[in-house]
Amino acid sequence: MLQLPHHQPLRDVPTARVPRQRSRAADDDGPWHADAACRRDEAGLFFAPSKEPTADRLSREAAAKRVCARCPVMLDCREHALLQPEPYGVWGGLTAAERRVVLSRRRRRPTPSSSADVA
Repeated sequence: MLQLPHHQPLRDVPTARVPRQRSRAADDDGPWHADAACRRDEAGLFFAPSKEPTADRLSREAAAKRVCARCPVMLDCREHALLQPEPYGVWGGLTAAERRVVLSRRRRRPTPSSSADVA
């Protein structure tokens, strides 16, 4: 993990760095979303207002994804959104359209047991 000198302000750390991802153990305090980076941001960043112009939507989604990129529970959030499935908003760094693509690919991917049944 990146160790910063005590005198270096946190704002100088590049935001492109993604924190180490981990799954929360059953004995962790509270649900996974208690550690989510988006808890400190405006919900409007992650969910579209009605009739949002395309350029505004793309800009808002990019900003939301930047928050997700620094989130320590991004993978838990993404799995939650894929398992529910969440039809709206940016979850785990993916838009609703991107989640539909992931779900479609998962449905097409043969499971280990189904490929053994064919042989």
